[in-house]
Amino acid sequence: MTTQHVTRSTLLPLQGAFNFRDMGGLRAADGRTVKPGLLFRAAELTGLTEEDHLYLKPIGMRTVFDYRNRGEAEEKPDPAIGEAVNVRVPANEAAEHAPHVTMEQMLASGHHKAFTEDMLEKLYVQLPVGNASYKKLMALLSEPETNLPLVHHCAGGRDRTGVGSMLILMTLGVPYETILEDYLYSNDTLQGFNRSMFEAASKYVSAEELQALGEAMLLRERYLKASLRSIEQAYGTFERYLAEEFGIDESVRARIQAYCLE
Repeated sequence: MTTQHVTRSTLLPLQGAFNFRDMGGLRAADGRTVKPGLLFRAAELTGLTEEDHLYLKPIGMRTVFDYRNRGEAEEKPDPAIGEAVNVRVPANEAAEHAPHVTMEQMLASGHHKAFTEDMLEKLYVQLPVGNASYKKLMALLSEPETNLPLVHHCAGGRDRTGVGSMLILMTLGVPYETILEDYLYSNDTLQGFNRSMFEAASKYVSAEELQALGEAMLLRERYLKASLRSIEQAYGTFERYLAEEFGIDESVRARIQAYCLE
């Protein structure tokens, strides 16, 4: 049975995790759609409740892929989700061995002022090329029979996870315009997450700084475009990028698509 295609991934009704979405239903350029129940994206998972685990159990998750650095993962460790294998490869390698700074410490020290639109755009430029985290993600995707269903996540499920989602969906042949719309959907699905963060921030920063932080937190089209532009500048085409960065040639890509599309 073919799923009616949608332009945004489906938010799961979980109580202990924000932005946990089934990427199924998105339509590829050839008219097929991504199968539901195979590929998921999410924010941090440490708060999943017993009821959430019961909800997720029928999915039969095989892989939990974590983009966070060591400090983030130690502060909020991934739970066991059924029999899934937990894999963590930091997308921001530079932060892997840096002292972990909590949100409260960052706000109290004023380091949040470095969190700007330009800083985020630079991050998106750096993420997709020569990154061990995405190389591992795409290696897992290249063996879907063994590794899917899979959920990939970071802290908010927006930046590092947003780039990973773009790579997965472009590999499956989903048009960039659809991927962009789904990426920007996190501005809606993370409203509660951001609200709780801003409430905590209000103890440390002025109303003006809080408003500026809120503006900086919004996902923007130019961020994801910066990642795509970085790929095109390095490789010329996405197809060459897949082949040379990840070893995904036309035959491997066709096999992935055959498994993940309907």
